[in-house]
Amino acid sequence: MRETDNISVIKGVGEKTKGLFAKLGVHTVGELIRLFPRGYQLYERPKPIQELKEGEVATVSGVINGAVKTGGNRFRQVTTICLKDESGSIKVLWFRMPFLKNTLRPGERLIVRGKLVRKREGLLMEHPEMFFPAQTYEKKLDTLQPVYPLTAGLTNNQVMKMMSQALEKIELEQEFLPEDMRMKYKLAEYNYAYRGVHFPKDKEQLFYSRKRLVFEEFLLFILTLRRIRQKNEKMKNSFMFQRQPLLEKFVEDLPFELTGAQKRVWGEIERDMNGAHVMARLIQGDVGSGKTILAVLALFYAGLNGFQGALMAPTEVLAKQHYEGISELLEVHGLNLKVELLTGSMRAKEKRETYERIRNGEASLIIGTHALIQEKVEYKNLALVVTDEQHRFGVKQRETLAAKGREPHILVMSATPIPRTLAIILYGELDISVVDELPKDRLPVKNCVVDTSYRKNSYRFMRQQVEEGRQCYVICPMVEESEAMDAENVTDYAKMLEEEMGDGLRIACLHGKMKQSLKDEIMEAFAKKEIDILVSTTVIEVGINVPNATVMMVENAERFGLAQLHQLRGRVGRGAHQSYCIFMTASKSKETKKRLEILNHSNDGFFIAGEDLKLRGPGDLFGIRQSGLMDFQIADVFQDADVLKLANDAAGEILEKDPELEESEHAMLREKIERYSEGIVLETTL
Repeated sequence: MRETDNISVIKGVGEKTKGLFAKLGVHTVGELIRLFPRGYQLYERPKPIQELKEGEVATVSGVINGAVKTGGNRFRQVTTICLKDESGSIKVLWFRMPFLKNTLRPGERLIVRGKLVRKREGLLMEHPEMFFPAQTYEKKLDTLQPVYPLTAGLTNNQVMKMMSQALEKIELEQEFLPEDMRMKYKLAEYNYAYRGVHFPKDKEQLFYSRKRLVFEEFLLFILTLRRIRQKNEKMKNSFMFQRQPLLEKFVEDLPFELTGAQKRVWGEIERDMNGAHVMARLIQGDVGSGKTILAVLALFYAGLNGFQGALMAPTEVLAKQHYEGISELLEVHGLNLKVELLTGSMRAKEKRETYERIRNGEASLIIGTHALIQEKVEYKNLALVVTDEQHRFGVKQRETLAAKGREPHILVMSATPIPRTLAIILYGELDISVVDELPKDRLPVKNCVVDTSYRKNSYRFMRQQVEEGRQCYVICPMVEESEAMDAENVTDYAKMLEEEMGDGLRIACLHGKMKQSLKDEIMEAFAKKEIDILVSTTVIEVGINVPNATVMMVENAERFGLAQLHQLRGRVGRGAHQSYCIFMTASKSKETKKRLEILNHSNDGFFIAGEDLKLRGPGDLFGIRQSGLMDFQIADVFQDADVLKLANDAAGEILEKDPELEESEHAMLREKIERYSEGIVLETTL
């Protein structure tokens, strides 16, 4: 069995299972073994009930004390038991499993494993894994079981079975990292690491297996970036730009004065576009720092010089907002530039007409989604591409654009607050500009960290804001109720909120599992003030600009990384009205309180990111990736910051010794890099 083989070569993978794996992006055996666990279940010996702590996942062995009860409401059926051992007793409950009343009997011994949460009635275990009879737990004792990303119809046991077969029968790959590097950085062998990360014998094997794979992913990423940068430095700027008095007048006539940081960064962009080489620049700035106006200036500069500029947004709603905003600026300031909108949902006739205006140069500024780089789009003289960091715009896409004409200047906008030391590594192919100053007239968001007892007060406050004409967001960490976690979920929450708030309020929900067209429809309705409260997952993080939204309430705030919470907070505080962010948590732990208090007292994204990094330390092997930054398969920028720095050092050593990777010891590494840059879309690489 080879990595390139279709997964149908694995026993038990028929057409149906093949289709389910395809939803996870898995088509080949190689893609299967790179479907890394998102966490692990550690099956340890049962703990005495008296020693249980809030927030931990633990195993308890006890006797069912008293009757098995069922209750709840139509949204959430609950089955409850009291489990007792020699040290004490604890309440255990399951959701939507009423049949347990006929399965479990008072006086029977039962082993359960789950997360401990604290509610008003005290410490309890919600929706645990159950072992009945109790002896069945012996088979799993002291083992680490992988927990995989899944899709409806595919179980964790199925994935484990397929993975075990693949790793047993796959042809071993030759180690491609030099031996001295592996020794220096204490890295496991390639094949050992793949087996160890999926089915580790113990924590030590998991640690070294994962470290190797994280190091490898970072190394390939960094080496790819550095090679692209070398290529960029050799690219000559083939566009002649001249000073534009109309642009200078536009800046003077703006209803606000650019901040010192904006003026500095605009000077850097202008110098790049006038320079000898093609621009590849990242503008990194906190939410609300005014990056968009810099993108507009760059686009207008290209247009007024007779060239074309393109702005690529991550969603159609955001593309339309940019289009409308730029159209209004052109009209108000009397600039004679034609702007076009190009999105995937446009009708065929509209697209054909738009293509023609782009091809003949009638359109100076083109705003759109991924449709901007489709084969049918031909540019007359594209000189600038502005893209959002969240939008996947990779090596192949850049080559596609270059093939349409001369090599364009590239400008990337990023609101991801990460410490500069990491930014220099992660954006290694780009020059970095930082907008480190907020506009004077921007009202800072008022924050509060509260426990769930304040929920009713929060609802009253949101209703008050809606009555004053404002709108609100509520963020939940999950789409549907989970069997493994105590977390508010979008679908049930929206129904509950409708009942709680009563008539008169327009409430909708939004999540990533919806079709894009429906997501766009809901976001557009929210932008048009047709929805009062939007209950959403973090899909809203890169959503839309709604200046009228003044409240952001985040449920289960402890389940998010600080940097991500700050990004979510950036959805409010965009208008003239005072905005508020409510971080709600059910956790009583001191560590959670300490983390969230950082957000409570600071609106500075870069400070928050730095503190987030310190608090996380070396990372939690059994946790779920939280940062969401970049599209790495196993690595996490915050959790694995130390390994990222090691990989960066290693990349520097390799290229200093062998800049073109021509030596025989680097032949396999060179081949890996080529496969990596072709097969993976690098989110920030242009």
